Amino acid sequence: MSEDLMRDEVLKCMRSPKYRPMTGSELARFLEVPSSDRSKLRATVMELIQQGLVVEGRKSRYELRGKTGNQLTGTLRFHPKGNAWFFPTLTDDENLATGIDLKKFSRIYIGRRDCSTALDGDKVVCTIQLPSERRSKPQRGDRRVVGDEPDEEAKGKVERILERRSGRLIGTFQQKGKHSWVQCSDVAVDGPVDLVGDTTAQPGQLVVVELEQWDSRSLAPRGRILEVLGWPGDPGVDIVAIIQRNGLRTSFPEAVLEEVRGTPESPTDEEIARRSDWRKKLVITIDPADAKDHDDAIWLERSKTGWLLAVHIADVSHYVKPGTAMDKEAIERGNSTYLVDRVLPMLPPELSNGICSLKPNVDRLTKCALLDIALNGEVKKVRFFDAVIHSRAKLSYEQAQVILDGGEAPEGHEDGLEEMVREGWKMASTLRKLRFANGALDLEMPEIRIKLDENGRACGLIPVEHTSSHQLVEECMLAANEVVARLLKGRQKPAVHRIHEDPDFSKLFEFAETAKLHGYKPGDLTNRAHIQKLLDDSKGSPEEHSIKLGLLKSLKRAAYSPDAIGHYGLAKADYCHFTSPIRRYADLIVHRAMQAYLENAPKVPDRTPSQNELREISRHISDTERVSAEAESETKQLKMMEFLGRVAELEEPIVFEGLITDARPMGLFVEVPNLGIRGAVKREDLPEGRWRFEGHRGAWASYDGDLIQIGMRLPMEVIGVDRVRRFVDFRIALNPDAKISQGMPSAEGKKKSPKPAPPLLKGKPAKSSGKPAIKAAKPSKKKTFTEPKATRTPKPSATKRKRR
Repeated sequence: MSEDLMRDEVLKCMRSPKYRPMTGSELARFLEVPSSDRSKLRATVMELIQQGLVVEGRKSRYELRGKTGNQLTGTLRFHPKGNAWFFPTLTDDENLATGIDLKKFSRIYIGRRDCSTALDGDKVVCTIQLPSERRSKPQRGDRRVVGDEPDEEAKGKVERILERRSGRLIGTFQQKGKHSWVQCSDVAVDGPVDLVGDTTAQPGQLVVVELEQWDSRSLAPRGRILEVLGWPGDPGVDIVAIIQRNGLRTSFPEAVLEEVRGTPESPTDEEIARRSDWRKKLVITIDPADAKDHDDAIWLERSKTGWLLAVHIADVSHYVKPGTAMDKEAIERGNSTYLVDRVLPMLPPELSNGICSLKPNVDRLTKCALLDIALNGEVKKVRFFDAVIHSRAKLSYEQAQVILDGGEAPEGHEDGLEEMVREGWKMASTLRKLRFANGALDLEMPEIRIKLDENGRACGLIPVEHTSSHQLVEECMLAANEVVARLLKGRQKPAVHRIHEDPDFSKLFEFAETAKLHGYKPGDLTNRAHIQKLLDDSKGSPEEHSIKLGLLKSLKRAAYSPDAIGHYGLAKADYCHFTSPIRRYADLIVHRAMQAYLENAPKVPDRTPSQNELREISRHISDTERVSAEAESETKQLKMMEFLGRVAELEEPIVFEGLITDARPMGLFVEVPNLGIRGAVKREDLPEGRWRFEGHRGAWASYDGDLIQIGMRLPMEVIGVDRVRRFVDFRIALNPDAKISQGMPSAEGKKKSPKPAPPLLKGKPAKSSGKPAIKAAKPSKKKTFTEPKATRTPKPSATKRKRR
């Protein structure tokens, strides 16, 4: 009997209504398995147990997992506080057989003590308690966050681990005598990992350790060191540690590279003949100056009734076919990851930066949405087709902005380029005005790009301004995404949609109460118009950043779903991602889904996943997007702390504009809004004089009549950085001649010419207060930035290390 046949017979037997749990011997007799094949039967049963289909019950009797109660297979994702969410596999037959509503219970809360020895991303089996079965009180040790476990949600407990996502952890190698271990700070393993085997690591170095044994949370895990990353502070070690910790892929399998080598550089004549030829039209790209993966290009012209807009998107679906090695790798990655010093692409660079990228002066294949837009911004008609283009210009956002500001295009440009860009902004501003009139929310936050030196160390901060040229491209892409989503929904074609669910009323109520504390009248926040009015009212005020941040926290996270339920933040009933298939797998699925509805559709459209498969894919790529976003944010914050740590060592410190966000007995909490960093001014670091805390009005007051309270903007100097907690210690800079570093310092010690110090440098009180601000101290010489001397972080073995 073959292994596949034996597997089918075992499952058929156990699925029978008359089946009762059996031992291995009883099962062999029942199936009449000859003695020569009984070892094969044991191997088959063990394999089914590993796959989560069969469980071993009391007295070594085997049965289907679905018959043991509410047990589900799925993936575990940890919360930073130590608790976790369990996501059931929606396409698993045994999960469906339990009768649990997997759509309603698409994620299930797991308390910290119920996570067993699972790590983030592991495939596990969980026993589920439905809401009616749950205990009313939380257990000690759960450490849950308020709102993490709503009453209507189920709760689970990890029974066993089926498959590790990677089984790798990052930590610091430690040694005492002959005993060595790795001290981890992973959310799932916050403590030591005992080591087996030899290593060349030295105490204090960062290492990658692979778990080999972890039987219980009450016992220390055991593992083996796979890689020595290096000393903390060495160039590149910090970023590599984040990559390893998040399980991001840095290289492509040989099977993928083999397919890439077989992909032609240029499209064939037959393929070009099948497509709409746009090679003679003025199609252009507008992207960041250092971009290489050009997903999108545009063309437009003014018509009698409005505008004609062509949005051309790289046709990745022509090169990456379902089920191929490239496709499997792309879905595993889910998206490209843009770290502070590198890009981890979804597709191999030969495709993402070459064959698929819409570079200038070469023929490239695209999928095109041609929109007929009225003067009021409404889309009157749309066409979809496969096309071939020959991009005529590669503009950076800065170059496009020069044109919009009345300047000239770069030398050698074609006739009509400047006119098209300016006409494009007229169209985009109309679309933007209509979008906000329909209820879209303006949630743009400050963005900072960190400049690195040749050794990978942070040496400067560059503000990224969201200019008209950015908005021009953004509105074109939003319009294309919407019409494609409308096409797929109208044809009832299964696809992946980009959704943003309506917020919970309770969260909006909490946000409204916060807004009232800042002196605003928020109105009915279930009405988008009232939310936008609150955002408009706070614009330019000390509370603007706090109001936007509070609103973002009250909203749900955007995600992918096979259900077209609309996008709350954009105020769109139909929305999907169509415009970036080089860097997002969701867009690639959308391209395949729309193939059959093109004017020049291919003879054999690509296969698209079923609804259940799409549900599982949507969950997976929502997870990979979250992991990438967290890794991107972590690398940026890490380099931000590195830069501020160097600034704190300067004899002549940089001055930043800080916002007082809270007053406590220990001092003041501060935020630098345009950098997105938080910190504190301890009471011992307050200006000279006698100060008292006045909690009833959120302030510190001096006996000389000075006042520092919530909402004030004051000049701040960095005096210390906690890189582990990513927290900054500030002191108030009382030099009246100090100028805030608005241009951001750079490695060369240069910055943009700062504006004269505004009055708020002496302390601008909150709206609700007319109290005087603190007085300025005597003038001192102006402070300028000079690059700190390059010093190598001493090896931990040579310095005293704190145990955390």
